Amino acid sequence: MGFVDLSIAEIAADYSIPVEKVFSLCNQLGIAYKHQKTRLALEDAKAIISQISSEIRPKGTSNLVGDNEIT
Repeated sequence: MGFVDLSIAEIAADYSIPVEKVFSLCNQLGIAYKHQKTRLALEDAKAIISQISSEIRPKGTSNLVGDNEIT
């Protein structure tokens, strides 16, 4: 598994959320970490970012380009 050059703290800063929220997501997703400077595996970072994105995206919207579905 590859690693990305992103830490928990950097993800929190990029998405303007508390580090504790990212810790909570790690716990929910079963992602091991030691502290906020922990570098994440690629798949783990993608899972966290996907979860953050789904929580910020308004309900009834899609992240697909060209999605013409009317809700």
